[in-house]
Amino acid sequence: MIFRELLQAIAVSLKTSGGAAAFASVMAVPLALFLSSREFRGKRLVLLINQTWMAAPTVVIGLLLYFLLSRNGPLGAFGMLYTQSAMAIGQVILILPLVLGFAYTALRQVDARARITALSLGASPRQAGWVVIKEAAFPLLVAVLAGFARAISEIGVAMMLGGNIRGYTRNITTAIALESSKGEFFNGVVLGAILLGLTLGVNLLVNVGVRSRD
Repeated sequence: MIFRELLQAIAVSLKTSGGAAAFASVMAVPLALFLSSREFRGKRLVLLINQTWMAAPTVVIGLLLYFLLSRNGPLGAFGMLYTQSAMAIGQVILILPLVLGFAYTALRQVDARARITALSLGASPRQAGWVVIKEAAFPLLVAVLAGFARAISEIGVAMMLGGNIRGYTRNITTAIALESSKGEFFNGVVLGAILLGLTLGVNLLVNVGVRSRD
């Protein structure tokens, strides 16, 4: 695998997985705030569905989206199959329950008096929500980074929806699969080391943040 293709695979991974983590977080954090601050009928069912979704195999998610985005599927007219956008959408669906679960746990740990105090001082519900989010800023960041690490290391969704097109949808994990299938195990090991390095960097950022807060 030439150096240029290696850089392209890394760039695709960072672009699609980073975008997926950001988009999933934008959806998950407000939903987690709503779930953590209210009690309503059906809440346990929602949390149960989310926990089940967290365990869904990537191949199942990839298959479902492949059906939806394929030429004869309901969304086939958009021509999104085998694109980076399709990969990012698949990764959003994959990591959304993970980010939501972590964010919900983080927000539940915030002292309930923080929101009550903000409301008593004249804050609007939205402003009180921001107070709670700020109190849980670091755990929420951990949730986002966990989602990114999950997205960048998966292969099922990326392979099925991206098609492993060289220079366009080939990312690190699909490149590892390709190189290994060709018998180029050294290249696969190098790519695996790069992927481990990226995930290690994410974990180091989390640990440094934890120590700085302590």
